[in-house]
Amino acid sequence: MSKMGISTLQSYKGAQIFEALGLHKEVVDRCFVGTASRVQGATFDLLAMDAFELHELGWPSRETFIPPGMPESGEYHWRDGGEPHINDPEGIANLQHAVHVKNHKAYETYSRNADNQSKSIHLRGLLDFRYEDATPIPVEQVEPWNEIVRRFVTGAMSYGSISMESHSTLAIAMNRLHGKSNTGEGGEDAERSMRMANGDIMRSAIKQVASGRFGVTSNYLADADELQIKMAQGAKPGEGGELPGHKVSTSIARTRHSTAGVGLISPPPHHDIYSIEDLKQLIYDLKCSNPRSRVSVKLVSEVGVGIVASGVAKAKADHILISGHDGGTGASRWTSIKNAGLPWELGLAETHQTLVLNDLRGRVVVQTDGQLRTGRDIAVACLLGAEEWGFATAPLIAMGCIMMRKCHRKSGGCCASIRDDGL
Repeated sequence: MSKMGISTLQSYKGAQIFEALGLHKEVVDRCFVGTASRVQGATFDLLAMDAFELHELGWPSRETFIPPGMPESGEYHWRDGGEPHINDPEGIANLQHAVHVKNHKAYETYSRNADNQSKSIHLRGLLDFRYEDATPIPVEQVEPWNEIVRRFVTGAMSYGSISMESHSTLAIAMNRLHGKSNTGEGGEDAERSMRMANGDIMRSAIKQVASGRFGVTSNYLADADELQIKMAQGAKPGEGGELPGHKVSTSIARTRHSTAGVGLISPPPHHDIYSIEDLKQLIYDLKCSNPRSRVSVKLVSEVGVGIVASGVAKAKADHILISGHDGGTGASRWTSIKNAGLPWELGLAETHQTLVLNDLRGRVVVQTDGQLRTGRDIAVACLLGAEEWGFATAPLIAMGCIMMRKCHRKSGGCCASIRDDGL
């Protein structure tokens, strides 16, 4: 999906603002003429088989042991025998055990399980490494781990979509690693920039500027190592964030400079950005507000994103983030998470190649995110052109998240019980 802004319903009909993913060329040519489709997949025969199997579950043609009614498919919440999930109970348990007791074998089990899942879930699972005639690089020439983690970044999860405990814990962890945490578009209290008694600091290095401008003040902009303009989000491309009123507590309202109990909706477009020239003006304004910080632009993986990234580089941005569709927390709708967005692999590869062809690659740092979970994921991202990598769901699970997928239910979400004692 692409960002359309405020449009009439008629303008959507036949507009082809989406890209087909996982459909064979014969299906696209007959049913979606002219629609972009770079990765083929299901034919009419496979689609018919899916329809027949679903019908058989609801109305069995013969006596079976299937109980009456449709079984739970496990599409939204994990169910044994249902749809495969990126984060299943086994993977969650192994990751949390590995983190809490520093069990390396548990992490190896988690990593192996995650990489095996990639073969049937992720686009990168179709890729493999070639080791023939490979000459190992001396360890002395490999960048040390404490330098690599400086390019680790946490995802833009706002205070409100996750709790203060979770939000501040991520910031403390990344500051200890000398990586960067991201505020999301919910702002950040100035008190978090003060050093704690044990030497830790809860300040997020990356301050996000989104369409709603929640929490954006002069102090907020000045106290940043990186200012990120969110043009779109991989989990809900073309949509803005939405924080229900029952989650807007007094503390969240103060941080966002809004009213407690009143729902907050970010508009899909920035109402001051309608061209690359408008974006260039905002980049200039942010650099004036904080000359020491670099300016980043967050784009979503989609066909043609390489051209947009080239314009962003020419607009003097220092950093470009290509966001994939696999992420998403409490501010993303289920319909968007399940049906919109594209894998970061496609957008990242196109962005890197387009920037190289236009002799712009050396001007910007390129980052990607969207369910990066293992070293293999990072290696694939590096080969496709990424220099930095964002993590969101995996750090939440490591802190104690059990993936109830009920972030929207109460103030702070179920992660309100997560504490920072274990750091």
